Amino acid sequence: MNIRSKVSAICYYQYILIFLVMSLFISGCHKVKNKVSYTIGFSQCTGSDLWRRTMLDEMKTELSLHPGAEFIYSDAQGSSKRQVAQVAKMLDQGIDLLIISPNEAQPLTPIVESAYEKGIPVIVIDRKTASSLYTAYVGADNYEIGKMAGQYIGSMAKGPINVIEVMGLPGSSPAIERDRGFVDGIKRFSNVHLINKVYGDWLKNNAQTELFKIKDQLSAVNAVFAHNDVMAAGTRRVLDSFNLPKKVKVIGVDALPGNDGGIKMVDNKEIDATLLYPTGGKEAIITAFQILNKEQFFRDNILQSVVIDSANVRLMELQWRKINSQQNDIVRQQKLLKEQDEIYKDQQSVLNIIVISLVLAIVFGGLAFYWLMENRKINRSLEAKNDEILHQRNRLIEMSSMAEAATEARLNFFTNVSHEFRTPLTLMLAPIQDFLSNENHSEIATRNFKMIQQNALRLLKLVNQLIDYRKIEYEKQSLNASANNIVEFLKEIIDSFRLIAKNNHISLEFFTPKKEIIVWFDTNMLDKVFFNLISNAFKFTSESGQVKVTLRADNDDFVEIEIKDNGVGINPEDVSKIFNQFYQAENAPITGSGIGLSLSKEIVEIHQGTIEVKSKKWAGTTFIVSLPLGDKHLKINEKSGNHEEWLDLNSRSQIYLADLEKVVEQPQKDLLSKPKELTILIVEDNTDLLHYLVEKFSVHYEVDSEENGNNALLKAIELVPDLIISDVLLPGQSGKQLTEKLKSDVRTSHIPIILLTAQGSLENQISGIESKADLYITKPFNFDYLLASVHNLINNRILLKEHFTNDISLIEKIPTSKNIDKKFLNDFVGIVEQNLSNEKFSVDDICKIVGVSRIQLYRKVKALMGCNIADYILNRRLLKAKHLLNNGNLTIAEITYRIGFANPNYFATVFKAKYGCTPSEFKRNKIEDS
Repeated sequence: MNIRSKVSAICYYQYILIFLVMSLFISGCHKVKNKVSYTIGFSQCTGSDLWRRTMLDEMKTELSLHPGAEFIYSDAQGSSKRQVAQVAKMLDQGIDLLIISPNEAQPLTPIVESAYEKGIPVIVIDRKTASSLYTAYVGADNYEIGKMAGQYIGSMAKGPINVIEVMGLPGSSPAIERDRGFVDGIKRFSNVHLINKVYGDWLKNNAQTELFKIKDQLSAVNAVFAHNDVMAAGTRRVLDSFNLPKKVKVIGVDALPGNDGGIKMVDNKEIDATLLYPTGGKEAIITAFQILNKEQFFRDNILQSVVIDSANVRLMELQWRKINSQQNDIVRQQKLLKEQDEIYKDQQSVLNIIVISLVLAIVFGGLAFYWLMENRKINRSLEAKNDEILHQRNRLIEMSSMAEAATEARLNFFTNVSHEFRTPLTLMLAPIQDFLSNENHSEIATRNFKMIQQNALRLLKLVNQLIDYRKIEYEKQSLNASANNIVEFLKEIIDSFRLIAKNNHISLEFFTPKKEIIVWFDTNMLDKVFFNLISNAFKFTSESGQVKVTLRADNDDFVEIEIKDNGVGINPEDVSKIFNQFYQAENAPITGSGIGLSLSKEIVEIHQGTIEVKSKKWAGTTFIVSLPLGDKHLKINEKSGNHEEWLDLNSRSQIYLADLEKVVEQPQKDLLSKPKELTILIVEDNTDLLHYLVEKFSVHYEVDSEENGNNALLKAIELVPDLIISDVLLPGQSGKQLTEKLKSDVRTSHIPIILLTAQGSLENQISGIESKADLYITKPFNFDYLLASVHNLINNRILLKEHFTNDISLIEKIPTSKNIDKKFLNDFVGIVEQNLSNEKFSVDDICKIVGVSRIQLYRKVKALMGCNIADYILNRRLLKAKHLLNNGNLTIAEITYRIGFANPNYFATVFKAKYGCTPSEFKRNKIEDS
């Protein structure tokens, strides 16, 4: 530790001492016992209706008994997306407990689970999420409320009672549960008949509109059960508009206080009765403080209901007014307490200032003595520290020399290995060229050898770039510059790309103000810059695009060469990094090694020039190379007295043109061939490999292909193939991201996915499997092994379909990695079972509830269960009919309507086709057997 660190430590200890003395004194002066303060967040799905405003008022009333608590409230206004964002913000603010009333179960489940797993208690109120990961639930039992309504109507009179039920929003859990409870409640009353049901969507106007549609039935109605008081009031208005001769009982749900509440409606004779649907606001706050204070609490708090009619409505109004008066008294008392607390704090602050001043005087006196002693210790150790620093410096110099020697050895090995690559590459390219020069070969063999030649040239270019990079970066290679006509030099390089431009329908233009401009440069180095920049322009420019090379000599100091294309452009965040060593842009449409541009910059800077880039996404890219005129910027040893020739530019251009030539063409599909049963999707950005895989797999499967991750996601959702093969590094989004999205989407989660990659480390393989891929295969791979893997995964999927088709109970045995498929099948089976008695039930109803399109639902069910939806529904209806015939006393007609058939004769025909006998014969045989 040096003297500065020692002094800093002394100051630190002084501040700690002052802080401790002040804290101890101040804490001793506080005679008021500090209470634990909590922050509670409440996320409401919507706060616009009276019932939810009442819930909030109840919470605030109960919170008034806990003045130390902070309450954060947010209203999602009916948007699940907004509610998720609001809850996430609350979690970032550091709340101690979350109370949430979900707008929708499924979208809110992940954020609730996230809060719960972070250790933040979660109380779900009114509606539950799709998961059991919460601390407590507070809400009423909608089934019991519906049942109470049915029993209340059944007990009104002994004569016949015809009832109409005004339901809430179709598919909502409260509407379904209240309807089920109401039907069960009136079952034991033989005189009660439910003649019709309409959906009012919880809104008064909607309920009135639906009732007007059945106005012909209203004259025979004795009672109406509406799922909330708002629709009940609308019902009464419709009934009054028809001047019905007899009194019709109207029963609602909610029983809210206030002028617009159900209690007031009963008191004003607008409706005859209402069932209390407790908001649970008070109970939620009570449960919250039980959890926060580590007290015993109930996980499921089911709130009780009561029927409010003319017999008890006055009492309920009096109770509500009394509670409201008590709340106002509490608010006034809290205001007085707050004023007294402010007076106390002001007096305490004055006292604290006086005491702190006294303590500081004492402390600083002690610190002055401490300083004196510490400075003497520092002076004694200073000489020893200086000797230690000198020893460490000498050691660092020695270690630096050793590290430099080791680095040099590694670089020499790297260079030697790179040189060794050139010999086998030459021995590969020469025989391939001899083979291609002979035209007596099949089209397939020629195409395969051209692909080998192209990739060998790519490898040769990479090796050359590595060697050049080593020479420039570490060996500090010097220039061998000579005076050359830059115009003629560029023209020959550009001419090398003419054929490629013509084949790709790309306009290649060269503009120059003069036919001769003399520049001093090294021809063996500078050609790599322009070959690289022009080839890059072609790579990122689509067909019918444009590449322009413009030479400018506007002043006497510099000449500028501009290479401009109108291709895809570069992302703004990548523009400043593309010249970095080995940098590869994320989501680039074409991947590379990250060496070319870095090497180009080094070569330009050796020539004392500059290189810059201007680009805008989807608006093209421009590279500008500036080179100095004259030779004043060059050292004597950087000049060559001889004029250099560049006669071998054409041969040197081959390794750059290899990336641009379209060697392997996509094999054409035989339109007259028989379509194959199974389809696979191949996603690969390397065109040669993609065409190779498509050609090989087309023998066995129908094959679709994509080169971009974003397009592959859209095609997979649209096509729903039987299997997907994807590269990991892709433009748009990576193969791992593609896998995670497809496996998390209910429409595509069942599709097996194989990832292909050159990233063969164990960590990368684990990462690929964790992204939910079914198989992870490293490049280079054996095609027979890949083909066998594809066959195996598809066959396993077929076996799984057979299990689903033969026994629905096997849904529970799906592995945990297929939870999305398991949930989808559970939901699908549950929806079908719940609607078997509904003769109007259709596939469109399932699509609306599940939230997918008709074609996606058909594909999903077909992929998982191997049957179509209509056959499945019919089989389940017949199985239920068989069960009722075996285990009940219902008539054939009753069973017909119970399982959703409109006509007993049609039911008998279908049943006989399935089981070989009519329902009557089946039932008679059962009786005889018993």
